[in-house]
Amino acid sequence: MKDRAKSLKIILMALVALILVRLFFIQIVEHDAWVARAEEEHIVQSTIKAERGEIYMMDGEDPVVEVMNRKVWSIIIDPMLADTDKTRNEVSRVLPNERMVAKWDEIFADKTRRYYVAARNLTKPEADQVRELSLDGVYLQRNNVRAYAEGEMASSLLGFVNADGEGQYGVEGALNEDLSGEDGILKTVTDVNNVALSIGDENVRIPAKNGKNVVLSIDRNIQHAMEKVLKNGMERSHAGHAAGLVMNPQNGEVWALANLPTYDATKYAEVEDASVFINFPLEYAYEPGSMCKTFSFASAIDQGKMTPQTTFTNNGFIMVDNWKIENAYKGLIGTVSMQQGLDYSLNTSSMTALMMLGGDMTSINQRGKDLLYEYYHDRFGFGDYTGIELYESKGNITAPDAADAYNSRYANMTFGQGIDLTMIQVASAFSSVVNGGMYYRPTVVAGEVKSNGEFDYYDSPEALRQTVSAQTSDTMRQMLYGTRLGRRNLGIDKAGYYIGGKTGTSQAIIDGAYSFAETTGNYIGFGSSVGELPEYVIMVKIWGEGLKMEGEKDAMPIFDEMSAYMIDYLKLKPGGNN
Repeated sequence: MKDRAKSLKIILMALVALILVRLFFIQIVEHDAWVARAEEEHIVQSTIKAERGEIYMMDGEDPVVEVMNRKVWSIIIDPMLADTDKTRNEVSRVLPNERMVAKWDEIFADKTRRYYVAARNLTKPEADQVRELSLDGVYLQRNNVRAYAEGEMASSLLGFVNADGEGQYGVEGALNEDLSGEDGILKTVTDVNNVALSIGDENVRIPAKNGKNVVLSIDRNIQHAMEKVLKNGMERSHAGHAAGLVMNPQNGEVWALANLPTYDATKYAEVEDASVFINFPLEYAYEPGSMCKTFSFASAIDQGKMTPQTTFTNNGFIMVDNWKIENAYKGLIGTVSMQQGLDYSLNTSSMTALMMLGGDMTSINQRGKDLLYEYYHDRFGFGDYTGIELYESKGNITAPDAADAYNSRYANMTFGQGIDLTMIQVASAFSSVVNGGMYYRPTVVAGEVKSNGEFDYYDSPEALRQTVSAQTSDTMRQMLYGTRLGRRNLGIDKAGYYIGGKTGTSQAIIDGAYSFAETTGNYIGFGSSVGELPEYVIMVKIWGEGLKMEGEKDAMPIFDEMSAYMIDYLKLKPGGNN
């Protein structure tokens, strides 16, 4: 009996020792881990969603909201607390199946999970029905989805927000960080019945920081008009695509960025042709064609190498690197002026301008290529990002010291081939050529609407650099004005207004080669009252698979219609005599 009692005593002491050791480990060594597990049982953490900033456009001088938030709710399930069968049956009874974003078996596959998004985009009545069920482990989280006030207008400019609340494409994508804001955190201590307790240091509330309300420089009226005239042009020419932009050449503000066809941003998942997501004026670099004669001429004039009256001998072609580079227009053979060369868009005239830059009227040399590159790249910004706030392509221009910087390539660059540019690059450079010579970084952001509703208009940007002299700019305005009338003498513009521009017809590159069966029609121009600096610059592009679009026949009529609109919208007063 004594031995048995002694054995029991030893066993009890061993058990007590084990308990003490275990308590030591729980209270001291594993203290933090057990506290964390306890918090998992009694602390419910949820996200306080930041409200996404709204997007405004200008309506004249006033900002108006174009992209706003519509309140919806998501169902969040805590599989550890929720009863599987009851939750499934009750929620399914009141909620349309299309709101579910997960299968019930997936939701309850892991009972240790504390957070699972089961359904999204519930309307308020649907959310109220779920709330009235009072189910353990079932929570409602309020979210916002985007509503676009004017439907499909400016869809490729604005972009969309996906199911995860992330901005995609356009303004929504490029400015996603500013628009998103920062989510907050709510930690609540609960009792065994999951009822929140009002006491305890563990209760945490970090408020959400709502996103910025961005005001675009885009004028909704000009945007609407631009899309309308592009649509008219597509119908006239039976084209598949068209794009256009309008900007203020005196400060770089973009007033319209339009692409057709468009899409419904609230139904982005139903889009079959992903090309409608592309903001072509910014994101697509292409060979713009003879509009580039504006820049090769401006470069030679600015260097004092030519004037509009300077003459050269036009043989209809020039041999460069044993390659015969011809004019599209086959007439005007003999002695012609540089003004006539621009009027008739003679490739020989722009190649002559390049030779003049090099100081040799008979051939293209290194000095000429160096100077053309200086103007094209360093001054006009070709082959570099403009710095606009949205996604953009860098384009491409061959440096004069590159292995493939052939004389023939540079000859082609004078009339817009062998160089890849975006519309925003061309329009920004063109604006500097006609506005007195000052280059402004293009911008689509005019300011923001503060939380108190006040419009904070950002200061107008200062010019980044001077591309050409004021005298060169004046000469180029005269040449572009003359080119618009020139041999055509159309009389299409109202008296008292000074409208100038240049066509561009560029061949498409298909399978690495120029196609004679598909071309793109382009036009760029400016407008103002007579005697005033340009008030607007418009650039349009029209194209389609397998279609031959031309600058004069297909693109210029779109410019004409939009230019007439801008004169009326800006209330420009006629002046002087044309």
